[in-house]
Amino acid sequence: MTAETPSNPPVNRVRSLSIGQMTFGSFMLVLAVIVVTGAASVIAIRHIGQTFSELQRLQSVGDLAEDIDRRMNELRLAARDYVTNPGSQATPIAEATTALAEVLKKTRLELAPEQQDMIDGVTERLATYRSGIERISTLIDHRADLITRLPPLRDRLDAAIAESTDTAVNTELFRFHNRIATGLLARNPSAAEVAAQGILAMTIPDRKLREAANNYAEAAIAISIRERQIAEIDKEVLGTEGRLIQRVTELLREVSARRGRVLSFEFARTLGEAKWQSIVLGSMGVLIGLFAAGLVVRRTVRPLARIATSIRSIAGGEKDVSIPATDVDNEIGDIARAAEVFRQTLVDADAAREAAVRALAEQRQAEESYRKLFESSVDGIYVTTPSGDLLDANPALARIMGYTTPQDLIAAIGDIAETIYVHKSAREEYQKLMQRDGMVREFEYQVRARDGTVLWLSDSAGAVRNEAGEIIRYEGVVRDITDQKRAEEAVSEGRRLLQQVIDTVPAVINVKDRELRYVLMNRYMAGIFGIEPQDAIGRTTGELMSRYGAEKTDEHDKRVLAAGRELGFYEEEYKDSAGNMRQWLVNKLPLLDAEGEIENIVTVALDIGERKRGEQEMRKARDAAELALRNLRETQNSLIEAEKLAALGRLVAGVAHEVNNPVGISMTVASALERKTANFAAEVARGDLRRSSLNEYLETSRDASSQLVANLNRAAELIQSFKQVAADRNYSDKRTFDLGDLTEQVVMSLRPGLRKHNLALNVECQPNLSMNSYPGPYGQVLTNLFLNAVAHAFPDGRPGKVDIRVWESGKDNVEILFSDDGVGMSLDVRRRAFDPFFTTRRDQGGTGLGLHIVYSIVTTRLGGRLDLDSEPGGGTRIQIILPRVAPLEMAAE
Repeated sequence: MTAETPSNPPVNRVRSLSIGQMTFGSFMLVLAVIVVTGAASVIAIRHIGQTFSELQRLQSVGDLAEDIDRRMNELRLAARDYVTNPGSQATPIAEATTALAEVLKKTRLELAPEQQDMIDGVTERLATYRSGIERISTLIDHRADLITRLPPLRDRLDAAIAESTDTAVNTELFRFHNRIATGLLARNPSAAEVAAQGILAMTIPDRKLREAANNYAEAAIAISIRERQIAEIDKEVLGTEGRLIQRVTELLREVSARRGRVLSFEFARTLGEAKWQSIVLGSMGVLIGLFAAGLVVRRTVRPLARIATSIRSIAGGEKDVSIPATDVDNEIGDIARAAEVFRQTLVDADAAREAAVRALAEQRQAEESYRKLFESSVDGIYVTTPSGDLLDANPALARIMGYTTPQDLIAAIGDIAETIYVHKSAREEYQKLMQRDGMVREFEYQVRARDGTVLWLSDSAGAVRNEAGEIIRYEGVVRDITDQKRAEEAVSEGRRLLQQVIDTVPAVINVKDRELRYVLMNRYMAGIFGIEPQDAIGRTTGELMSRYGAEKTDEHDKRVLAAGRELGFYEEEYKDSAGNMRQWLVNKLPLLDAEGEIENIVTVALDIGERKRGEQEMRKARDAAELALRNLRETQNSLIEAEKLAALGRLVAGVAHEVNNPVGISMTVASALERKTANFAAEVARGDLRRSSLNEYLETSRDASSQLVANLNRAAELIQSFKQVAADRNYSDKRTFDLGDLTEQVVMSLRPGLRKHNLALNVECQPNLSMNSYPGPYGQVLTNLFLNAVAHAFPDGRPGKVDIRVWESGKDNVEILFSDDGVGMSLDVRRRAFDPFFTTRRDQGGTGLGLHIVYSIVTTRLGGRLDLDSEPGGGTRIQIILPRVAPLEMAAE
């Protein structure tokens, strides 16, 4: 029996494109790629054009903002000139205001609707600014009216002062008058008002002068009040509103710049996308063309042979053999597709199993890595929904916000816009950026931590969208930048304070770079050049001074660059913007960079114009004072000599009176002896001489001789003392003498006047007190002290006692104590006792030089010191300490 072999069932093949159709289709595919590339390029070019037009519009807005700044600066300069210059008109202010208003209208038309509110704010500030100008104008008119009425009041005050005889009041009025004039000229209303208040506070007996002074002071106070009101409006309205307008224009520029950056980013991104789109689509076209050509050529004989070989391998059980041409929808592909279906099924099953195992392992590893990164990150990581729900957070974010765990943070907050964000507008801006860009980078905002502390965070996040393109959550990373913000604020505040400090310093302060261009200038120096400080940045001194026809060399700056050290203070002068020559005391020093090279040059200069003028006036005043001092000294010396001669005259009169007694007695005795001798001679001639007569004559002669000798010795002693005192007073050289003996000689010349004045003079001297000094000045001191006591201590002839005690004080000094029990001195008299020309007996011929001469001799010629102690009714005590050897330098004086 023969077995029958079953036949293979017929293979059902799907009809597909032929090779020719496949070639045509490949060509059409390449053509489609070209068409798509062209369309994408057209769209990109149109988008680029729109972005470029928007950038041009923003550029025009920036130019208009600059124009607003320029117009505002013109308005501020006009207003400043109108406020500070009394002769200025308001016309420039009106013109500048009109020009600024026109620019604002033009700018508003160019802006987007959301930016027009800024211009409306500038317009409102401009109206306030204009109102402030009108108020200042009214005050200036009032001030001008008050200034017009001031000269007649001043003339009446001057006339009243001229008529007044009260020198003290006139002097005080003139002093306040000058202060008021100086304060008004220097625009210092406070000083003028204080001086006027001083006039009102004065006590003026003269009613006419009082009325004139009050009218003048009240007018000055009114002017000062107007000046202060003008200054307050200038500061509070003009300065504040001008800065607010400038701030609005800065915000306008910032908004335009921010929009420009966004458009620039979009412009660059569009260009990049167009470039890569062209590259990708072009590459695809080339690859498709090559692929189609190769497919047409190579899918004929060789594919058929490979298909036959693969079929035989599959029949042998090799499942990993690939079947070629299975992806070709033509006749050749039909041959291989049947075998490939079964083989591919087996291969796909194995590959799917292996891929599933590998994917599962990779997913677990990725999840573990993400969780480690999420948990250990030092920055906060969060996941939120657009509605404000916090889905997830890492421990770092919980710590930043003041919570122990992320679960506590998630449970404690609801809508983060309400509980976390300090400003809701920040959340709204965050969502706008996410909606527009799909991400934020370094977005900064403030949040409120668990304990209420306000923190600054920097947020970088991206938006996650669903298949419909809707944002379903935000994933981001935040950093705590609170310390950084505080540091930035501290630096900003430090810079602001530094600028304020150098602006308030009344000296020139500037900094130049190595090209000698200004990088910093304080307002005081900017005023010298007649320019705003910011306008001087980047310009040289020559450029600034050429604006008003002046020049100044940079030689000193070049010396600093060459020497690398400060120059030290030197003087220089140059003209300011008003044409005035200014004198300066200048110092320049270099600022070094980290490498020790000169980076900048700092200049500090003080205005010494007033000092120069003051020095000239001081030299004139000094010359006049020296001349007056010479005249005063000559007059004083003349008066001192006159006082010395007067004292010597009084001494001579006393001595003459004292000598007159013994001389008179001697004359009487001599006359009696002469008569007795004549009688005795007559008796001898007559021869009547008796023994008793001879004895009587001898007794009389003996008594007369004794009396003559005694009285003539007394007169000789007085004359000798007077000669010694007179010689000592005229003898200016030093000599050695006994202080006790010299004191006794001086006192002996003073005793004749004691009985007439009913005074007792007691002298107590330590013996053997040798001195090498000036006896004449010492005698002058004792004489002046005695005569001063006689004239002032015992008025109306009252009796009293004068004591002079002399003793040793240490090894090198002696002490003289001159005291009396007279009426003493009051506190005022005691304070001025040694002043020249001070006397309480001027109506009795006193010169006021007696004690002054004593003070001068003791402290200069004799090199000593003295102390005065006196109380009313308690007498006077003068203690003198003298060196036993007078200094030579004192003698020279």
